[in-house]
Amino acid sequence: QVQLVESGGGLVQAGGSLRLPCVASGRSFSNYNMGCFRQAPGKERDFVAAISWSGRSTYYSDSVKGRFAISRDNRKNTVYLQMNSLKPEDTTVYYCAADTSGVFTRDPTNYDYWGQGTQVTVSS
Repeated sequence: QVQLVESGGGLVQAGGSLRLPCVASGRSFSNYNMGCFRQAPGKERDFVAAISWSGRSTYYSDSVKGRFAISRDNRKNTVYLQMNSLKPEDTTVYYCAADTSGVFTRDPTNYDYWGQGTQVTVSS
């Protein structure tokens, strides 16, 4: 069982930055690939970024590439999503997720555990 707790959301002006930490419980965190997704009300959950268990591999959706950065600290059981140059269209709820199957993917159906989400609001 893995529990994920996100924080760091809030209100920021366009062009600003936020960092979203996601802390995982359990001793196997370093074995899991981790992903970040976002979902607006009434819409599907969209892939944002993913990081491999070692941290050596990352990839991003086209909409955030060059602005967001995902990283992890396995000693602290934490993954971070650094969001820079935020835009009003980035406004939504952000989720972190753990993939225990070892498939490094952007498909949300491959992720087994999800955090509760944190709201990010970017004002224009």
